[in-house]
Amino acid sequence: MPPADRFLAETSFFVRYAETDAMGIVHHASYIVYFEEGRSHYARQRGSDYADFERSGHYLTVAEVNARYIKPARYGDRLTIRCWIEDMKSRGLTFSYEIVNGAGELCVTGSSKHICITHNGEVARLPDAWRAWGSS
Repeated sequence: MPPADRFLAETSFFVRYAETDAMGIVHHASYIVYFEEGRSHYARQRGSDYADFERSGHYLTVAEVNARYIKPARYGDRLTIRCWIEDMKSRGLTFSYEIVNGAGELCVTGSSKHICITHNGEVARLPDAWRAWGSS
């Protein structure tokens, strides 16, 4: 359950056929792509598209991804991903996720840790605008 004291971004989409396996169930790797869409949507909702972040001279490199699969989703299901910042440090942050189906049933929970780097690959401080997200 997302914490009530944090900004929460939510976006919904339908599962595409290409995201499923031979059994018609969403392939486990597709959820990592859904996580990425969740954090991209989070940034847009906060007023800073990830493309803007890259143009500022930074990348967020993925250091760790975790997913817990609870209930399968299938082709054509409408899913909603909820994304929030779980932890914020000066040079990195952790996003958390929940994916629920159209009936509101929890399908997947997860998290991803990211380190801010420059385009030259050097670890850098997160821009102040992004670091401010950790306090709201």
